Amino acid sequence: MRALVLRDGRLQLDRDHPEPTPGPDEALVHVLAAGVCATDLELVRGYAGFSGVLGHEFVGVVDDRDPRWPGRRVVADINVGCGRCSACLASDGHHCRARTTLGIRDRPGVFAERVAIPRANLVAVPDHLDDDLAVFAEPLAAALHVLDDVHHDGPITVLGDGKLGILIALALAVAGREVELIGRQPSKLAIAERVGIATLLEPELGDAPAPRSSLIVEATGRPSGLARALQLVRPRGTVVLKSTVAGPSPVDLTPIVVDELRLVGSRCGEVGRAVELLASGRVDPRPLIAGRYPLEHAEQALEHAARSGAGKILIEARPGGPT
Repeated sequence: MRALVLRDGRLQLDRDHPEPTPGPDEALVHVLAAGVCATDLELVRGYAGFSGVLGHEFVGVVDDRDPRWPGRRVVADINVGCGRCSACLASDGHHCRARTTLGIRDRPGVFAERVAIPRANLVAVPDHLDDDLAVFAEPLAAALHVLDDVHHDGPITVLGDGKLGILIALALAVAGREVELIGRQPSKLAIAERVGIATLLEPELGDAPAPRSSLIVEATGRPSGLARALQLVRPRGTVVLKSTVAGPSPVDLTPIVVDELRLVGSRCGEVGRAVELLASGRVDPRPLIAGRYPLEHAEQALEHAARSGAGKILIEARPGGPT
């Protein structure tokens, strides 16, 4: 089968990649569409030392011969815990020390024609939810996760107008929160403005901006993002970190002590909750889609995604996809 493989920091479309062999508790999933994430680009730059098939955002169809999910259209939780440790037994497999993660940590990803995924990780996609919406389930789950560990009732500032930053702003707005989105690209900010979210161009803040709110969600994807967030958060406020970047991120930690700030890491969320929200029609991230490539041109898809300001790029593995 065809698969986009990262080896020694280099991408290559392998046209004769070994077929996945599902275990007894796994399903063989035929990938329909996959989204390119900023984390995929950071993996190419060396983040986490990953080697193998990239990709973790997807919608697919379970093989017709599967004994439990035949022909079901699905998305999936990308974290696969061991099922035996204290974290897994406490329903916190996202933090299992032995976990594998689809296309990120010791498990092949979805930039391929087929992938093996534990059935326990699969989430069914409702018939009325089209593929272009379903492919956003995993990143929307990450966006919704922002407030799971933070109790905050006031205005929220989202820093970063990339795909995840906009998804976070959309999710928070749907939850009834007062949201401000700060970014660098008017065309991206316009997506949020169309649904009533307040926006601001980051250069207008200047070099020494006044604090904006007590909760800043940092989603810039830049090493400098944390330093900027620390400028914008009010004393005794909270910064939620969503960016994953390759290499160190030098930052002056003094403001954290002096202003008595809290830093909260935030990664993956509940995919089922994201599917429900997408199915309700209350969130429509499709304006983020900026390009589609067949799997045969997956290398070009990642090149496009790496361009400054690029929106969501989809890789389609279905027969008869774009050429």
